Amino acid sequence: MIVQMKKVCLVVQDSFCDIALNKLREVGVYHIEKGDIPVDINSSAQKRKVKVDDAIGLIRDFKMPKVKPVKKKKGEIEDTRPGYERRQKPIGLKRGRRATDIFGTEEEEPYSLSAIRAPARPELSDYMLGIDKTRKVLKERDIFLSHEIARLQGWGNFDPKTIKEITKGGMPVFLYEIFNDDFEDLDDDVKYIKINKNKSVVLILVFEKEINGIAPFKLPERSLNEFMEEAAVIRANLKEVNDKIKSFANRRPTLDKEMLKVMQDIEFEEAMANLCEIENLDIVGAGKQNLSALSYLTGYVPDEDLEKVKTVARENNWGLSSYDPADDDEKIPTKLKNTWFVNLLNPVTGFLGLLPGYREADISRWFLIFFTIFFGMIFADAAYGSILVLVALFFIFKSAFNKDRIAQKKPITQGFFLLLLLGVSNAAWGVLTCSWFGLEFDKVPQVLKDMSLSLISEAKGTPKEVATANIQFFCFTLGLLHLTVAHLNNFFRYIKTPRCLADLGVISMLFGMYNLVLLLIVGPEYTVIPQGENFVNTLLCFVGAGFVLNFMFSSYKTGMGQALKGSLSNVITLILSIVNVFSDIMSYLRLWAVGLAGAAISVTVNTLVEPTIGKFIVFLGVILFVFGHGLNMVLCVLSVLVHGVRLNTLEFSGHVGLNWSGKTYKPFAKIEIK
Repeated sequence: MIVQMKKVCLVVQDSFCDIALNKLREVGVYHIEKGDIPVDINSSAQKRKVKVDDAIGLIRDFKMPKVKPVKKKKGEIEDTRPGYERRQKPIGLKRGRRATDIFGTEEEEPYSLSAIRAPARPELSDYMLGIDKTRKVLKERDIFLSHEIARLQGWGNFDPKTIKEITKGGMPVFLYEIFNDDFEDLDDDVKYIKINKNKSVVLILVFEKEINGIAPFKLPERSLNEFMEEAAVIRANLKEVNDKIKSFANRRPTLDKEMLKVMQDIEFEEAMANLCEIENLDIVGAGKQNLSALSYLTGYVPDEDLEKVKTVARENNWGLSSYDPADDDEKIPTKLKNTWFVNLLNPVTGFLGLLPGYREADISRWFLIFFTIFFGMIFADAAYGSILVLVALFFIFKSAFNKDRIAQKKPITQGFFLLLLLGVSNAAWGVLTCSWFGLEFDKVPQVLKDMSLSLISEAKGTPKEVATANIQFFCFTLGLLHLTVAHLNNFFRYIKTPRCLADLGVISMLFGMYNLVLLLIVGPEYTVIPQGENFVNTLLCFVGAGFVLNFMFSSYKTGMGQALKGSLSNVITLILSIVNVFSDIMSYLRLWAVGLAGAAISVTVNTLVEPTIGKFIVFLGVILFVFGHGLNMVLCVLSVLVHGVRLNTLEFSGHVGLNWSGKTYKPFAKIEIK
């Protein structure tokens, strides 16, 4: 269910804006309507965000070290105080606490002068970024040294000062790296000493004059050995700095908390920026000179929480106006309020970013019901389903008895219950079709065969063609039911206007096309409309009558004239809707096809494993079995995301008229950071 919203305008004095926003934040239900205000990247909060984000980036790739829980002694009472309160306060003359520290302020033992004069400890993020800055300097120097060492490697170890002294003494000396061809073409009057040679260049010392057209080798600052010694020191320091940065991995929770604080500060700054000053305020009467400037803030509040905002406005003497949002207001946030069972869908919709618009229909319960059925039919294996059920139960029981979760009164993660529900659906469909790891029916125990449904399973002797046709019939029938629910949802939504008749028309077209699909794909004996001379006429009556109703009332808003005019302007789309109805019914065949593909992969894996059974290489067969079926399960998950979700977000949503254009309800609230 989508919660009804009220648009609320608050008026406060400019001098109390920050206090008003803090009071409003404590209420925690006001969704601020944000204007087109540019982000101030130079604000203190934004700069802090960049620093903390950079600090987190330094340790993002490192895992937090596991801390072994301290075992309590027998009979010891558990201390439930926060860590900073449990920390023992240092006492005595050697405590060494700074004046800026929180604890250690015993009156009888004043701070030492050195402690008072000591500089304040930097913020954790600043400290980490300072170390990273040092690392960057070391890296740059290491790169330079590596380049110089590689450049001097062929010349060996020599002191460049010696070369400079010889040159100053009247004997110019030049170092050259020249190609072999240039070396062969040197003039006879060039005096040189050959130092080294490799495949491409020759290293020579040239005396008295430079070689025309070739630049001499640039002398280094120091000798090769000195560079290598410095490089060893730099790399040792670099390793020490890297280890130090890595040691900050256990401070990730502190940085995450700091980021939460920063984001709250940024949110507060944005709220201040969205306060608009009331200009040209015309007040008549005595005391006008005593009034300060006023500002207003607009936003949205759930109807059920409006009284909370009114109460705080009354207590703080704010002006308040609440009213229903305008029909063309596109900024209204969507807040969903559903039962615990329907909320199991939240991990899926949250992951995919699916949220209906404020004026759209909430299909969460239908989405969950049919998504669960689609999941079971696409996975289509009882063994896979049993594995999912066991995994879900393991995490549910583990969370249920987790002491930290109980102490913090956190609910068990919804995703575990969703996994349990989907696993049960998968196992149920696999049992009915007698699919267990894709094993052949003669290798499946008789007790499992007896549990299967003969209409859709070959385990009890049903011919393959009949079982396949029955599954296809079920897929198309499920599709008809799914899309009919969509239009019944619209029918009751618009039941007070003739617009609802358009949805009855589409249901009629769906039924007609459903019979046509059964005739073409499954067989004439499966059609609901009786076969005979009147079959085609009856089918055309359903499709034709449905089209007429859809044409007449699909655009209805104010009257029949307006409805017909709107339909005529959109006649091509309405005609193509007949084809769309046919293709939408056909689309549900994917449930059988994708399930069949997964079963084929299971059979292939079993075929590869079978030759290893009872032989020395059986361990390879076990590895292949686990890897193959594990990979198949992953592919099935991807298939569910592609096909199972698609049938809800495209076919079903298209018939409901749902565009998933919702904006998340984000109340201006203070988050308690522990």
